[in-house]
Formats: sequence, structure tokens, C-alpha cells
Amino acid sequence: MAWNTNLRWRLPVACLALQAAMLVLFGVFVRYDADADAHWREARGPGNGSGALDNEFYYRYPSFQDVHVMVFVGFGFLMTFLQRYGFGALGFNFLLAAFGIQWALLMQGWFHSFRDGHILVGVENLINADFCVASVCVAFGAVLGKVSPVQLLIMTFVQVTLFSVNEFLLLNLLLVKDAGGSMSIHTFGAYFGLAVSWVLYRRNLEQSKQRQASVYHSDLFAMLGTLFLWMYWPSFNSAVSNHGDAQHRAAINTYCALAASMLASVAVSSAIHRKGKLDMVHIQNATLAGGVGVGTAAEMMLMPYGALAVGLLCGAFSTLGFAFLTPFLESRLHLQDTCGIHNLHGIPGIVGGIVGAVTAACATPDVYGKVGLVHSFDFEGAKQNWTARTQGRFQIFGLLLTLAMALVGGSIVGLILRLPFWGQAADENCFEDSVYWEVEEEKSTLYPEDPTLKPSASSGPLSSPGPSASLVP
Repeated sequence: MAWNTNLRWRLPVACLALQAAMLVLFGVFVRYDADADAHWREARGPGNGSGALDNEFYYRYPSFQDVHVMVFVGFGFLMTFLQRYGFGALGFNFLLAAFGIQWALLMQGWFHSFRDGHILVGVENLINADFCVASVCVAFGAVLGKVSPVQLLIMTFVQVTLFSVNEFLLLNLLLVKDAGGSMSIHTFGAYFGLAVSWVLYRRNLEQSKQRQASVYHSDLFAMLGTLFLWMYWPSFNSAVSNHGDAQHRAAINTYCALAASMLASVAVSSAIHRKGKLDMVHIQNATLAGGVGVGTAAEMMLMPYGALAVGLLCGAFSTLGFAFLTPFLESRLHLQDTCGIHNLHGIPGIVGGIVGAVTAACATPDVYGKVGLVHSFDFEGAKQNWTARTQGRFQIFGLLLTLAMALVGGSIVGLILRLPFWGQAADENCFEDSVYWEVEEEKSTLYPEDPTLKPSASSGPLSSPGPSASLVP
């Protein structure tokens, strides 16, 4: 069939239509919350609190900055490993994230902060919107280089919608704990993206296989993304935890898990190479698996040694996945996973969900204290008769629900994106920036030879007896 990748009308119409819809919906529904409203000082009253520093902004904004950098810089640069798709990795990640945060503010707002006909937005809403978009960025990794920007906008719209529904079911109905989003962010994003990629299977993608490889400088750019993610991941897992001990624990546990996953990745990568060399793909990705795996249990009393064990396990599993599982899934199940999100987010996300369930089920007053146990798992109100084992069971239910929502939702979106009029590239043109971007090709310019610059034959003892070779600049 003929492929038409000219997006001159389709992309502008899609962007402007979506932005116009966001403008109208924000105008109708979105207002500032109490901490961002100009009436904040009046509402506090005289002598109530210690001043402006009591505003939620000062507690949450540093974490928001870190998460924001992870979404736009970390995930963006992590996907620049493709030798001819750096513009697409960064640019399309920027596009889908910018649209996704707007739609996420609305969707999550309707579910969690809808009061008197309005969505009340504060800094914590911004963090949760970034969490939602992080899941979209994860899914983007599975289809990187194989879809058009119009398809990405459609995928983002549906995924943000389903993410918000799944998050509401997990947090408000099943009442699970998932501080760092091992289930709601990473597992959902990974298997949603993998389902889309599986439905969009490209039979002749082998024709673009050469461009799917990296080169030296593209791997360096991708490693830059890895370092941003690795450094800021403790903020990601602790950003919306309760102030005090829970947030403190989440940062410590993530810190330890990331360190362990780095050493595990290097060890396994070297061990599976017959000459003991390291694979940069493993170092770019598997070193982050500990942050994913510890997410659900991040604010629980996992203990630092437990976090190290989770990081070690996830780093090893992720590295082995890149080396052996990805080729197997592509050859046997026709699962084309460009960035290997199954190994970085899927498997560690499931491990994180299980670790969270086991850690919750094993919680005791001896470890948490009676007040600490109630506070950590919200064993009050609707959960006042819950036990730790009950919490553990519901954690597993949440993981299974997330997998089902992701796989079914991703498959449906994949069927929609299979329609031939979204401007997708042909199989032989995948992973190529010039399909959708104006790319200035590097050209070797040859200048005409100037005979006056040639040394004469009698120019001295250093002159060569043979014909001189002119250097062309």
C-alpha cells in the first residue's frame, strides 16, 4: 500500500483541535486550590501558622522540579540512542508530555479534586500529572520510531484517560499503596505500550534494522538521560508521600535500590559476554530498574537491606531480559519493543508490585508501632477493620487489575492506530528523522584546486621529487 507521511494538515489540525479543547475545558472547570488562591492568607486567619512557608508549594515544589526534569529531559534523552532518530525521541517526547499534562490535570482532577463544580489545582496536581505522563513516556518507548506524531497524540489521549481510571480504581476503590508507581505508572505504561506495539506489528521492519542500532555519540546522549533519571528517582518515588517519616523512607529506599541495581547490571552484563565486556544498553537501562522495583514499597518499612535486595534482583533480571528475553519475544511472539521497556519497566514493575504486597502483608506493630501502622496504611475509616494481610491481598488485586487494564486498553488503541491515514511511515523508513523532521544533511564540500598554492619543484631541499598531493579543505 502507499504510505503518505505528509502531515501538513493532519498534524496542525490535531494539535490545534486538542489545544482548543483543553482551553475550553480549563476555562470551564479548572481553578486554583486553596494554597494557590489569592484568598489563602485570609483563609488562614491571623496568628494561624508560621507564615508563607506553611504553603504546600514550599513542601512539594522541589520534588515537582525533579519529576518534571525526569519526564522532559530524562526520558527524552534516554530514547536518543537510535542513530537517526534523536529529533523524534526528544521532540515527540516533548510533544506528548506537553499535551499529556494538560489532559492529565483534567482527568485526574475530575476523579480526585473536583469540588463544587470545579477542579482545584495545586502543586501536587502538577506532580500527579507528571506521573501520568511518565507512564505515557514509558509506553512511547515500545513504539519509538514506528509511529507518526498524530498516532502519538491519539495514544496519549487514550492512555491518560485509562491511566486515570486505573489509578482511581487502585487508590480509591481497592485502597492500595503505590507511592512510587511500580504498578500504576510502570507496569501500566509498559504493558499498555507493549500491547500497542504487538497489534502494530511490522512484518518487514527488518528493512530498517540498520537504523535501529546506536552509534557512539547517540549512546552518550542516551546515557545523559540515564544519569538524570538515576539521580532524581528518589524524588520521583517520594514526591507525593506524606510529609515526615514516609517521605524520608521513600527517598532512602530508592537511593539504596538504585545503587544496588547499578552493580548488579554491571556484574551480569560482564558475566554474559564471553570476553567480559559491558553492553551500553544494559548500563543505560537496567541500572534504573531498582528505582522501578522499589516504587510500591518505597514508603513502607522495607529496610535499607531490603531495598538493596530489590535493586540487586531487578538489576539482574533487567539485564538478562535485554540479553535474552527481548530477542525471544520478538522472534516468537512478534513483539517489537524498540527501547526494551519490558525489561526496564514491565518486569521490575511486576516485581515491585509483588514486593509491595509481601511487605504490606508482613507489616506488624512491632516494626511500625501501633500508631505508625495505622498511619502508614491508613487503617482507619473504611479500612479500620483491615489487617496487614488484607492490605497485601488488595495489593495483588491492584497489580492484576493494572495488567488487565493495560493489555486490553493497549490492544484497542493498537487497532485504532492500525488505520492507514495517520501518516505512519513504511516499514523500510522507520527510525528515520527525515520522515517527519527537516534534517540538514552533512555534505562533503570539495573546493577547486588552486595551482598557485602548489609548491614548485625547486622550492628547496624539502620538496618531494614526485608529484605533490594537495590537501582539499
